[in-house]
Parts: sequence; structure tokens; C-alpha cells
Amino acid sequence: MARKAVEVAADKQADDIVMLDIRGMSNFADYFVICSGETERQIETLRHEIDQALAKEGANLRHLEGSSDSGWVLLDFGDLIVHIFAPPERRYYQLEKLWGEAVPLVRIQ
Repeated sequence: MARKAVEVAADKQADDIVMLDIRGMSNFADYFVICSGETERQIETLRHEIDQALAKEGANLRHLEGSSDSGWVLLDFGDLIVHIFAPPERRYYQLEKLWGEAVPLVRIQ
């Protein structure tokens, strides 16, 4: 599912896509996918398209947090958490640094 989220984000031209393996560091998820969208519209498109693609694969969206106009959206699929940021919010929260011991499996810049 994480690779599918990366694929959809890349198809929708998200920026700086990262997939982190957080197994062993977290008891709430196995993978983070983090990406950026340049505009509210792109963030909303990424949210919608990732949700739809993963639903077709059988994933169940457990929780949605944030909104495109806030600059941050979180999609919780259980073992997979997808973070979609606007660039300023991504620089502010620095999830890759916070989870610096996680294994980066994919990085598309």
C-alpha cells in the first residue's frame, strides 16, 4: 500500500516524496509516506487520489486529519500513514528529521 501511495503521489506530481519504514520504532504504523503539494488544489488532489487508489486496493481510511487549506493533511490507513504538506508546513514540522532513525525506502525529489 505504501508503494501505491508513492506511485500515485508521483503520478500527481507531488514534490519530495519519501517513504519511511518505521517498523520497530512505532506501534501504530509500519510506514510513513510524506510528500508536498505546491497549492491547496494539488494537496486536495493528492489526498483524494491516494485515498481512492488505496481504497481500490482494499485499504480502509481509518482517519483523516487536517485540510488542504491548512497546509497539512494526514491519511491514516492503519499500517500506513500518508502526510501531505505545503512546503512551509513541511519545513516547520520536519518529520524526516523527527523520525531520523527510520529507514528511507524511497525518495523522489
